[in-house]
Amino acid sequence: MSETELRHADRAGEDEGQLDADDRLKPDFVDAVLDAVERGDTEEAQRLVEPLHPADIADLFELTPEDRRAALASAVADLLDGDVFAEMNDYVREQLIDALDARQVADIASELDTDDAVAIIEDLDADDQREVLRAMEPDDRAAIEEALSYPEESAGRLMQRELIAVPEHWTVGDTLDFLRGDEELTTDFWEIFVVDPQHKPVGTCALSWILRTPRAIAISDVMAREQTLIPVDMDQEEVALRFQKYALISAAVVDNSGRLVGMITVDDIVHIIQEEAGEDALLLSGAGEGDINEPVFDSYKARVRWLIANLFTALLASFIISRFEGTIERMVALATLMPIVAGVGGNAGTQTLAVTVRAMATNQLTQSNTARAIGREIRVALLNGATIALVIGTGVALIFANVLLGGVIAAAMMTNILVAGLAGVLVPVVLERLRADPAVASSVFVTMTTDSIGFLAFLGLASASGLVG
Repeated sequence: MSETELRHADRAGEDEGQLDADDRLKPDFVDAVLDAVERGDTEEAQRLVEPLHPADIADLFELTPEDRRAALASAVADLLDGDVFAEMNDYVREQLIDALDARQVADIASELDTDDAVAIIEDLDADDQREVLRAMEPDDRAAIEEALSYPEESAGRLMQRELIAVPEHWTVGDTLDFLRGDEELTTDFWEIFVVDPQHKPVGTCALSWILRTPRAIAISDVMAREQTLIPVDMDQEEVALRFQKYALISAAVVDNSGRLVGMITVDDIVHIIQEEAGEDALLLSGAGEGDINEPVFDSYKARVRWLIANLFTALLASFIISRFEGTIERMVALATLMPIVAGVGGNAGTQTLAVTVRAMATNQLTQSNTARAIGREIRVALLNGATIALVIGTGVALIFANVLLGGVIAAAMMTNILVAGLAGVLVPVVLERLRADPAVASSVFVTMTTDSIGFLAFLGLASASGLVG
């Protein structure tokens, strides 16, 4: 066991002074740590922070004001190992990494599995990357450079090279002796990959099977030959879908020739699922990355362009209203009811859009079932539209004592909800066909459609029906 792992084991098993989980990182605790740092009492700061799990230490830095993080890092420098940096928010980690020299970053990266080391190094500038890589051991440098050669958010970036692979002609006894005799082997694995002479995976063997099988049995007789192989250039979102679909704990990553080059484990997939789900939700709202540690100007740039786009869609809706200015002047009630038609239609479109984007992200909606999905959303929209139209039509007729006005708003509501349902499913589908990210631009087009159609249907029907004399 490495020195880092021993230190973390000591932390986890320490009963005296160990913080209760509910007390970790509460405001009083964070203030106590920062007060100790400000007083220059590094011993007290380290005493408070040492019992924390690496993930909690990372959270402590995220909770610390930006201008005080450097001082905190200096005070607890002995506790800042690779596992802490691996758990940190990207922006916080980047800030702290910038304060370290290349040798220090190289030492931190060398403590980590390849995937975590790549996560740290890939965010550095090109010049800083070269300096850090030059400071690393040749084997570690080669592994990182190979990983960085793969596309961002691909299996090649996500995988770790530390794995256990044995030849198919070995026995269970040979495998056990190998596992026990080589101290350089990785300590975190759940299954062993069995490879042929060309180093191509031919099967997998769970540790439980090996432990329960007599030594003389061939490993090829114990292994499972069916396995899910991950191409090295596969997008990480597709990798996550495979793990979810086939309930995988780990999976082999193969290069273009089918050779085993790494593995991906489920703990990495949990992060990917969380990241991708949050990313799609934020893109739908136009909020950029939505990270509270993101620099203010970066957040501004990400959000303002979508606000400008929404401004133009609002101007289009205003233009439609202006075409019916005379109609509104003759019946003021129309002005009070217009926002209802547009607002409810917008909500209906957002509901359908959210369902559609999620279905596309989880691979539930594909080319083979698009027509069926559109038909389903039309039926849902018709039912919703009929229900809301009946409620709003009856209410308006009673409140304004005008049956025709109730009928007009009911027809406009029915029309807008139906259009909203169609837009909510068609817009993201069309954007995906055009190879655009449906989560990025869909909401703008759906909002524009529901606002414009809502006003046009309501005011147009009011004019055409003779409601306004």
